[in-house]
Amino acid sequence: MLTGSKSGRGSSGGFTMLEILISIVILSIGLLGLASLQAFSLRNAGNANFRGAATQQAYDLADRMRANRAALDAGSYNNQQGVQVTSCFQAAGCNTLQMAQMDVFVWNENNARLLPSGRGFVCTDSTPNDGTPTTPACDNLPGSPYVIKIWWDERTSTGALQQFVTIFRP
Repeated sequence: MLTGSKSGRGSSGGFTMLEILISIVILSIGLLGLASLQAFSLRNAGNANFRGAATQQAYDLADRMRANRAALDAGSYNNQQGVQVTSCFQAAGCNTLQMAQMDVFVWNENNARLLPSGRGFVCTDSTPNDGTPTTPACDNLPGSPYVIKIWWDERTSTGALQQFVTIFRP
């Protein structure tokens, strides 16, 4: 009678070990899936942060343009590359054109700091959703609104170039 129970235990012990191994494999696959999901979520959260920064940067330049209305009305912001004007930081100050140049310069410095390979351009354009950082494709047609274009490299497997565009009517 004792002999039969020993053989039952040995057989049962092997079956339990197999169940534990299968459970560990299933648990491992589930944990790998969770780790992959976490990495995907972190990458997308970073990309959302870049989109938010681009939005904030576009509104920052629009506010700078509104604050320098004389330069805006004179067209000083249109196709402006931006130049550092040190006199804007001195007591003597600078004129409205120099302020427009400095605004675009500081704005693009912030684009480069906040966004990977971030660059921006402002112009008048009737077709705002075109162009690249090297050729913004602004047509400057009369009556076209101001367009603020920002490009950056997104954190994806392909490193795709992203664009954010804001239309600005003074």
